[in-house]
Amino acid sequence: MKIITIAKYIDQPVILSKLHSKMPAALLVTGGGVWGYESFYKNKHKENSLQKNLKNLITILSAVGASYVGARGLKIGKKAIFKGLLDYVPLKNVLENQSKSIETFIKDKVTDDSKLMTILKNAKNRQFTLSEIAYITERMPKNKKAKDFLHTILPEPENLNSKEIFSEIKRLSLIGLIPVVGGVSGGILADLITGTQNKKSFANKIKEGVYQYLANIFLCNVGAGSALFLSENMVKRKVIKPLTPIKKLGVIFAGITATGIVGGSMIANYISKKLIDPFFNKKHFEKGLYSERKPEPLDIALHADDIATAGVLSGFKWIEPALPIMYFISGYRAGIGYRNNSKKSW
Repeated sequence: MKIITIAKYIDQPVILSKLHSKMPAALLVTGGGVWGYESFYKNKHKENSLQKNLKNLITILSAVGASYVGARGLKIGKKAIFKGLLDYVPLKNVLENQSKSIETFIKDKVTDDSKLMTILKNAKNRQFTLSEIAYITERMPKNKKAKDFLHTILPEPENLNSKEIFSEIKRLSLIGLIPVVGGVSGGILADLITGTQNKKSFANKIKEGVYQYLANIFLCNVGAGSALFLSENMVKRKVIKPLTPIKKLGVIFAGITATGIVGGSMIANYISKKLIDPFFNKKHFEKGLYSERKPEPLDIALHADDIATAGVLSGFKWIEPALPIMYFISGYRAGIGYRNNSKKSW
């Protein structure tokens, strides 16, 4: 089975819609898993465990809610307050569009391949199988009408231009920012509700929010987009050959490594040391707030969202529904004001 066939299978509109529809449940399960781990493993039998569990619950719900709103938007009644940033099309609409496209294709008699026509008729209201995609791709006529139809039911990866690259970077970065802001807000609210607020805890939430957003989200996106932008210009000037989707992934990951993984931590720590801590000290808050935030194994794991970034920028959409789940973890870590070597959740 060719890799391109598998990629087309995963990226077909029906599969993508199903993945998007599972996102809210997956987000809740992830949040519940984090709360269960904190409550029944880390905080079990510890002093003030009920209080800590309540704080974690409030923070998790805030980060989960913010992740969902960023992805799907917010409506009050029938009024849209905020439009979601993920391109979600309900399965019913996807199947209706697919069925209409197939009916038109059959009616226009674009091909006389009986097996191809049978495959299309049988797939009006369902997803295509791997073997069907392989046959359709191989036997579809090469004329414009057939190509347009094929792109409708099995879209090719988008070849983003310069403007679209940075538009996607803006969208992806905003999807990541909203859960971090939600997590920090939820953490502060949890402190206020339980009466455990203090200046150092507040400062740590702000600093971890900056760290998570810059090191694990924004700068990785900037690195990915910049690398793709530069390579696109090199292609235009005929310095290098046009990039295949796989080569694009390589270029994008190089940008992510250079700008995000390597530089993000340094920049976030510099901001904490030179801007955030001096601000709190000037306001007569606690002295000695600064502590360097070093990357840890979970931080490296959080760069799994870079796979989604690379996929989206390369034109693939199938991993996009996982973004809210990945960014929720960053939001939660910001909300508890995580610091290195902290054995407590707060």
